Amino acid sequence: MSKIAQQNSTPGVNGISVIHTQAHASGLQQVPQLVPAGPGGGGKAVPPSKQSKKSSPMDRNSDEYRQRRERNNMAVKKSRLKSKQKAQDTLQRVNQLKEENERLEAKIKLLTKELSVLKDLFLEHAHNLTDNVQPSSTENLTTNSDNAGQ
Repeated sequence: MSKIAQQNSTPGVNGISVIHTQAHASGLQQVPQLVPAGPGGGGKAVPPSKQSKKSSPMDRNSDEYRQRRERNNMAVKKSRLKSKQKAQDTLQRVNQLKEENERLEAKIKLLTKELSVLKDLFLEHAHNLTDNVQPSSTENLTTNSDNAGQ
């Protein structure tokens, strides 16, 4: 018997062509295959680690299932503890920053008062200097005018 193979390509949806293959001589009909329509492949390749591992449904009473559940439960517990610790650390940092902010604000008030006192002292001293300078210059003028009249 001779085998006659026939292939028909039909354009499909989303860049995928369906190839229908029939083998007449053997009497068997093959299942249609999906192949990319374009020369570039058309889709993303999925690495083996990301592919579905659905070989068979897992028995809930099996040792492998119990070990996986136990590992998952431990991972979840660890993740939740880590999350709680991070929240506590953040709260502690917020409280430290609030305390530091209060200290700095108190220091600002103190330094502002000190600046005000020093300004007042400086202005008082400067005023006293100008008062002392003016009478001596008028005394010189009076003395000079008295000497000029003699």
